[in-house]
Amino acid sequence: MLREARGLSRLAVEAVTGATDIAEDLHRTILSLAPVVGRIPDVRAGGLTGMIYRSVRGIARATGTGIDVVLSSFETSSQKERGSPRRDALLAALNGVVGDHLEASGSPLAIPMRLRCEGRDLAIGTPPLCAGSGSRLLVMVHGLCMNDLQWRKHERELGAVLADGFGFTPLHLHYNTGLAIERNGEAFALLLQDLVDSWPQEVKELVIVGHSMGGLVTQSAWRHAHATGQRWPALTSKRFYLGSPLQGAPLERSGEWFNRVLGGSPYLAPFTRLGNLRSQGIKDLRHGIGTDRRIGTQDTRGLHLIAASRRASPKTRMRTPAGDGLVPVDSALGRHHSPARAFPLSERRRHVIWECSHLDLLWHPGVHECLAQWMRQG
Repeated sequence: MLREARGLSRLAVEAVTGATDIAEDLHRTILSLAPVVGRIPDVRAGGLTGMIYRSVRGIARATGTGIDVVLSSFETSSQKERGSPRRDALLAALNGVVGDHLEASGSPLAIPMRLRCEGRDLAIGTPPLCAGSGSRLLVMVHGLCMNDLQWRKHERELGAVLADGFGFTPLHLHYNTGLAIERNGEAFALLLQDLVDSWPQEVKELVIVGHSMGGLVTQSAWRHAHATGQRWPALTSKRFYLGSPLQGAPLERSGEWFNRVLGGSPYLAPFTRLGNLRSQGIKDLRHGIGTDRRIGTQDTRGLHLIAASRRASPKTRMRTPAGDGLVPVDSALGRHHSPARAFPLSERRRHVIWECSHLDLLWHPGVHECLAQWMRQG
């Protein structure tokens, strides 16, 4: 827990200095009688006002440094820290929101990418500590602000159900969802290659299930592996993406637009700092993988897409949004009016789960049934 305490103390200092910057910018704008629309002055406040703001920042940083030194003196390399589901969930959420900043600042709160088995880290090259170590592997990839333990609800876990029913060894990816999707995709591709190269048995089949951002990270890894000649894609028989915003997430696009509107006024521009706190991983969701204009020619071998809708059926009136609350159905199914940006898939490899929210896709019985049916198709 000491490492987390050190990380939280650093975040607290950054929050104080950030709030001070916002207050100083707003104070300076008001005193300068700036127009409602225009650019904010670039200079900091001077005189007594500037000294007060500088003192607040200095005291906060000095206090944070002192706390860090005290906590580090109690921390030893041999200390074993045991987590809990609640702690892991909070840490995953924090990484989703500001994970890129945590990593860039060297924070101990930043989550490193690794494969896990039943909640325990998997050492590549050694047999897993979970049930089975066969030649067929199933890798589950979670979404934004989540972790590998959150696929389970009421003792029902999608990876375990599929693994038990089809003879796979289940593994879970755990990663910092605040990093850029392309960066996570590249790291995931390398990790999968290390996995198949060093697995105790020769890997004969690989299946990947990605939820939300997990599908985007998997698709990025797929592209990177093909570009660099890695061999794990040839072993991959199925890729299942559940509610992945392949054509982008409208909510993030709206947030970006709103932030730009605020930036047009010097009186509101300081508050764009708050909007910009969101991680690069979140910002990437507004594009999905739509920035790649060659989507229509990509290798979609083994790819199957599932979308969720809160509507009760396709005949439900338009008052209910055609999506799961975060991702539209067409985005999750890879549909687009431009053939270059649409996924060239037959409708047999697309499916909609009705009366289902975005998070319900993690454990919905309809998802289990659909994936099992696709698995049985060979």
